[in-house]
Amino acid sequence: MTKSAVIADDDETIRSILEYKLSNAGFEVTACHDGEAGREALNDPDADPDIVVLDVMMPRLKGTQLLRAVRRGELAVDPDVPVVMLTSRGQEADVLEGLESGANEYLTKPFSPNELLVRIERLVEE
Repeated sequence: MTKSAVIADDDETIRSILEYKLSNAGFEVTACHDGEAGREALNDPDADPDIVVLDVMMPRLKGTQLLRAVRRGELAVDPDVPVVMLTSRGQEADVLEGLESGANEYLTKPFSPNELLVRIERLVEE
């Protein structure tokens, strides 16, 4: 069975790296260029990703705002879908905000794509 992922990051290079790593690991990837596009993808009635990867600082809708909407059940996606926050914001307050918003994992940029993949696979297997 094919696994699927929704990623939302406004950095084209990061999106490309994530698409490459996840596709090679067998994921069908939906890549979104900002938070609002991520919201639209997660609000699709057919949305059933195994994992969501969100940047925190994105135009139109921050990743933490999108994550809160997911966790509150405001979107079509399963509110319990595993979510990894991937961001350059690494101060303790930022990490705590991400985790308190409902993130399962919080990684700061620059990041190791291999480490991210291992964390994603661990979350998907749970």
